[in-house]
Amino acid sequence: MKTQVAIIGGGPSGLLLSQLLNRQGIETVILERSSRDHVLSRIRAGILEWGAVELLREAGVGQRMDAEGIAHDGCVLSDNDLQVRIDFTGLTGRKVMVYGQTEVTADLYAAQDAMGTPVFHGVEDVVIGDLDQEQSSVSFTHEGGRKTIACSYVAGCDGFHGVSRRTIPAEKRREFERVYPFGWLGILSRTPPVHDELIYANSDRGFALASMRSKTLSRYYVQVPLSDKAEDWSDAAFWDELKRRLPSEVSARLVTGDSIEKSIAPLRSFVSEPLRWGNLFLVGDAAHIVPPTGAKGLNLAASDVWYLFHALVERFGSGSSAGIDAYSGRALQRIWKAMRFSWQMTMLLHRFDDEDSFAAEMRKASLLHLSQSETARRELAENYIGLPY
Repeated sequence: MKTQVAIIGGGPSGLLLSQLLNRQGIETVILERSSRDHVLSRIRAGILEWGAVELLREAGVGQRMDAEGIAHDGCVLSDNDLQVRIDFTGLTGRKVMVYGQTEVTADLYAAQDAMGTPVFHGVEDVVIGDLDQEQSSVSFTHEGGRKTIACSYVAGCDGFHGVSRRTIPAEKRREFERVYPFGWLGILSRTPPVHDELIYANSDRGFALASMRSKTLSRYYVQVPLSDKAEDWSDAAFWDELKRRLPSEVSARLVTGDSIEKSIAPLRSFVSEPLRWGNLFLVGDAAHIVPPTGAKGLNLAASDVWYLFHALVERFGSGSSAGIDAYSGRALQRIWKAMRFSWQMTMLLHRFDDEDSFAAEMRKASLLHLSQSETARRELAENYIGLPY
């Protein structure tokens, strides 16, 4: 086989890059190790920055998002019963959109199917080669046979555990990581959300988040030790703990129900540099992981896609390599800013096992400052709705 861009990874970043490139007449092939059903069953992010919303519209996959997504003008941060609303629209003129990653992925698959893009699922033993040559290659096993794709460029959209990042020699990579000593226990339930905007709650018992996927589907989280297992938590125990961490007037109106899905997500901050190695470009989780506290995971992948898409269009259009040469540096600037914001939000809202009383007071003072300073609220809002590409 031969194509212009081989994309490793059939999640939202790989699909979005392919969709955008295809609409510009650039050929792609997508390789994914999991089945499509598995990809579509993953419960992930649900908050889209406005830049990501506009990018999905540009890709021609915004119709269902615009019809079913929920635009949010703000969010709430709380410390016990102190609540501070961050007015995104009033402070920045922009919003965020609640629309689940699963739905984004389904929309992209439908669009790619309509275009006839080759998508191989269940691929194994992927090997990326000849990255320093004019034509590179990606070989893989599919349905028992060995296949090879000749391509001009390779986009590594295959996540933290994928082969793309590991293809860059270890001695040429710089990796930065912080692993947090807790996780988020999350449940999905067919219950109305407790509030029409997200509530990020700090309390003496730890962090909680009241989120949603729709007007009838809620997503809630509580901070738990990494030693906990999801099966150790009954639904009743989860709801009881959530109520104790949310502000009392919010807890009073919480509607509970059976969980549809329950899991624990560990929290880590991770960046691998550079994002380019010859004809290989890293995109999304293949290069960086952020704690979910700042709602940046899928959105950072979208900004990587934006930079790489424009760079490749320039390369295949005018022949200029300026965009692809600048891709790693441009994307990393935005990545590190988002890392800072996610780290800041994580420190603001979580209890750490070994912390002293000073740390708790600093969290309270920080939230009180947000409640009294429009400048502080604007800085948070600008980061939450998404920095410019």
